[in-house]
Amino acid sequence: MLEKAALILDCFSPSGGPYRLSELSERTGLPKPTAHRLAADLVRLGWLERSGPRYLLGAKLFELGSLVPHRRDLRETALPFLQDLFEATRETIHLGIREGMEVVYLERIHGHEALRLPSRIGGSLPLTCTAVGKALLAFSGAELTEEVLSHPLPSLTPHSITDPARLRMALEKIQVSGLSYEEQEAASEVSCIAAPVFAGDIAVAALSVAVPRTRFRPAQLAPAVRTAALGLSRVLRGQGGARIPLSSR
Repeated sequence: MLEKAALILDCFSPSGGPYRLSELSERTGLPKPTAHRLAADLVRLGWLERSGPRYLLGAKLFELGSLVPHRRDLRETALPFLQDLFEATRETIHLGIREGMEVVYLERIHGHEALRLPSRIGGSLPLTCTAVGKALLAFSGAELTEEVLSHPLPSLTPHSITDPARLRMALEKIQVSGLSYEEQEAASEVSCIAAPVFAGDIAVAALSVAVPRTRFRPAQLAPAVRTAALGLSRVLRGQGGARIPLSSR
């Protein structure tokens, strides 16, 4: 039963839903009565919520997720630097970590005019389609790079990099400059610049600034992004990289 309940919860990644019961049944391969019974149990537990005929993730999951120690500690350590970066740019700020071949977003700060982005706190996106993800990938070791390049590269927009040779070249440039760029690869009309955060030799996180493409000025944004990433790295190294998950190293 736990495995079947997990199948239902996994349906909500990465979009978060909502889904009708028929969609949950189709996405999980579970018979509709079984999906209905499990969804009802998950609603009772607060792991799912119901809005009319549709199901969406419940607040209880967000509460539990916020208590995961390494994510909570990293987010709390990073918040002052993210806030400084927001004050310096007044643009949308992200903090992400790597889990497998995806970037998971721990924090997102934006003003009153939030960009339409696929990123959300707790959500995940392919490493190769985002500036944060590419910054993490470039500094996560050659073994991971070769594994990623050996698979078909995902595409979120027509601008996403799907050519392995082009991605390899982009990663090499990131390793030299310490900065990662994204041009409408995750969302139309949005550009992004990111920098890796270190607690050792391998990136444990990355932070970024996302802006409308029409006002993307990398030369102006780069110093602020570098400063925030270096400041956070300095603090994490001072803590000895404590409580940073091994999967992100």
